[in-house]
Amino acid sequence: MSNRFEIDGEEVLDGEVKPFGNSAHVTVPKRWRGADVKVVRTSEPTEQDEE
Repeated sequence: MSNRFEIDGEEVLDGEVKPFGNSAHVTVPKRWRGADVKVVRTSEPTEQDEE
């Protein structure tokens, strides 16, 4: 069951979360530097971390 969120914003990008050291990141355009952003996961992760 998914949740529905309504967010007022300026621009939307589709992307993929990629590994980054012991974490992960999403790349956004350089012109977004200094902006406030929100990240919403829209699917289940395909890889599970082994802890």
